[in-house]
Amino acid sequence: MNLKGKHFINLEDFSKDDILGLLDLAEALKKDVKEKKDLNILKNKTLVMYFSKPSLRTRISFEVGMQKLGGNAVVIKQDEIILGKRESIEDTARVISRYADGITIRTFAHSDVEQFAKYSSIPVINALTDLSHPCQIMADLLTIKEHFKKFNGLKLAYIGDGNNVTNSLLIGCSLLGIDISVAAPEGYEPDSECVLNAKKFASSSGAKVEILNSPDDAAKGAHVFYTDVWTSMGQEAEAEKRKEIFKNYQINTNLLKLADKNHIVLHCLPAHKGEEITEEAFELHAASIFEQAENRMHAQMAIMASIM
Repeated sequence: MNLKGKHFINLEDFSKDDILGLLDLAEALKKDVKEKKDLNILKNKTLVMYFSKPSLRTRISFEVGMQKLGGNAVVIKQDEIILGKRESIEDTARVISRYADGITIRTFAHSDVEQFAKYSSIPVINALTDLSHPCQIMADLLTIKEHFKKFNGLKLAYIGDGNNVTNSLLIGCSLLGIDISVAAPEGYEPDSECVLNAKKFASSSGAKVEILNSPDDAAKGAHVFYTDVWTSMGQEAEAEKRKEIFKNYQINTNLLKLADKNHIVLHCLPAHKGEEITEEAFELHAASIFEQAENRMHAQMAIMASIM
């Protein structure tokens, strides 16, 4: 696996072997962190982190992860540069490239990250856009690997909004051979191009990709249940409307009765308990959900160590 200098923007830009190699490295780094080993993989290197959206897990996992790798992290918030407004994206990319060794960008428009990468001479990491969330899915896959010790023969059921997390889950699962069934209301299905890409990868990996409207159909025999908030950042005006549309798209004890006996529940957080997941279901599976949250740091450490 030689990924030095490569951008981490879309999962589909990486091969199955690349993803598996990153997951193996993430496991090794997690072990090193637990054993409190000194890691100087990125000694004297600096990561710039730009945020157009608020963040808890993304900021802390990247910043602490970079420190554990022996490097430094600098945070820039939207009101400090306003990406693409105060100065063009291409000029901002060329300036930051002169100061740092890598940059993470958490913003709305996916095209902004791609435009930045076009002019950047340092690796760019997509820390979330409206289209995709590849770093989250790397943490999810690491959590699945730790629990099941395999990918083939597993089924993941995603219940809820076909958002950026769903789009990236489709790619990650189909690349590694995990069957994925997405249940979303009509009109709220995942991005059609992401679905097409997932089906293309599935034809090689042997995975099955389903886009459904019935949570019960998606849930049958699932080993991994996954959900996200019904209303993402930037959609606040739709919140009340979405509560009505999504009211039956909830992970609860009745839905989990359809699961495989050996199953886990994942949630990328923050959780709106009582909406996309009941408090009972959340607390019953809190161990896997918070392991998943921790794994954001270890997965991202592997990404940074590999490309910077």
